[in-house]
Amino acid sequence: MPREVLRLAVLGVSHPPANVWAKRIVRPAAVMAEIPALERGTLMTEQGEVRTYYMGDHAVVLHSGETSHYIDNLRAARPSLWVSCDGDAVRLVTADPYEGEAMASDPERIVEALAMPPAVAARIEAFIAAHHVDEVFYKRKRVPVNMKHDPRAKRILTEDDKWVQSRGKAGLPPKGER
Repeated sequence: MPREVLRLAVLGVSHPPANVWAKRIVRPAAVMAEIPALERGTLMTEQGEVRTYYMGDHAVVLHSGETSHYIDNLRAARPSLWVSCDGDAVRLVTADPYEGEAMASDPERIVEALAMPPAVAARIEAFIAAHHVDEVFYKRKRVPVNMKHDPRAKRILTEDDKWVQSRGKAGLPPKGER
């Protein structure tokens, strides 16, 4: 199965806590196609109490079996990349909108849908052009059941059928054979 790996830089923003019991959290805020020569966790800017950090470079793995998902993403009003974090560490970056939605269902994880840079969109479009295969939808036809040769058990049993089956299981002779 063909696949391609894209390396992207993730930036995070930290706002001051809302109250004295809360702690400062770094949330993903932007994705860049160009990777800067910085160490992970480097403070990039500070404007008052708002700080921007470099969260590191991360891989986005494109799989040929998911090209229809990437097409759905690129056709959206705002094509996105989903960034999943546990605390201050980025765990996964994906271009698959359905995988991003699945990650967002975990309440312990911070997941943000960030705007996709045009350079990344162009690389995903090139990947789709090279590997997408349209799957034709075939609707199955129902086959009518031939009741004369139906191998299934009867749905409604007569009273005699009920007694014959239950007596046979108990080791008793059928009704009328005593």
